[in-house]
Amino acid sequence: MAEGELEAVRKCLREFSIEARELFLGRSVPYLEQPPSPLHFHRDWLCTNKPCIIRNAIRHWPALSKWSPAYLRAAVGSKLVSVAVTPHGYADAVFGDRFVMPEERRMPFASLLDLIESRGGGGVDGRRGVFYMQKQCSSLTEELPELIGDVDTEIPWMSKALGKHPDAVNFWLGEEAAVTSLHKDHYENLYCVISGEKHFILLPPSDRPFIPYELYPPATFKQREDGSFDVVDEEAAEKVPWIPVDPLNPDLERYPDYGLARPLHCTVRAGEMLYLPSLWFHHVRQSQGCIAVNYWYDMEFDVKYNYFQLLESLSAVLGKN
Repeated sequence: MAEGELEAVRKCLREFSIEARELFLGRSVPYLEQPPSPLHFHRDWLCTNKPCIIRNAIRHWPALSKWSPAYLRAAVGSKLVSVAVTPHGYADAVFGDRFVMPEERRMPFASLLDLIESRGGGGVDGRRGVFYMQKQCSSLTEELPELIGDVDTEIPWMSKALGKHPDAVNFWLGEEAAVTSLHKDHYENLYCVISGEKHFILLPPSDRPFIPYELYPPATFKQREDGSFDVVDEEAAEKVPWIPVDPLNPDLERYPDYGLARPLHCTVRAGEMLYLPSLWFHHVRQSQGCIAVNYWYDMEFDVKYNYFQLLESLSAVLGKN
């Protein structure tokens, strides 16, 4: 493709992103003061693929008042849970020239609580490690089923709007230093904060042309006895496509197109729920000891997905030129 043709495509994609923001996305994440009806949610949020923060949707959950450290120790303190451990808080993220996954460690839930309470947030000590319960294979139902009675097993209006039950219900607990790097999921996500708060940076699918992907050899962190970490390569593994940009400190000299993206910032506080639509890019931080539960519903692989795949393909072609 000639340079003039490539520039014409780039211009179209820039205008595409601008029009999406002007026509329906807006400049901030709106709030709903009450949970919507299934029809309202399907019409105004699912179909338009727009995020929103919903208040008063989980106020009936016993978890909001019961899930103190003392209660959790008594209920599930002896249970072994999967915890991600990294030197700096970034799990499943680009580190140097590798895509590095966390060391996965099994430990009693009470030990994780003790660790989080003893540290109280603050800076990162690379020899202590950063701990985050973030396993995403329905960790609430699989690892902590004793807590299911304190929350809903599904979100009724979401299940009715989609005509399906959630594919996974996950439990999240970690340190302030734990960060989820920028990525997207093929799920409709309802993210509910029980205590503390979560800080999200959101980018719509229409900004995909400005978000770089590169291929990285996969590796895993492994902590030594002295507390330091090694990066251990995965043998005979395919390279992983991942986003190298840190939205908190983007390297615009290396990735100038990212400067055209217009991220939305929002904070989800205790008792609130974020609807994070499928295919939206998101980066997540949290307060120390924040507890959250999220519901993943499989997205519909319909014409919307086809359009995104077209955008993905065009973005990949331009990234090679």
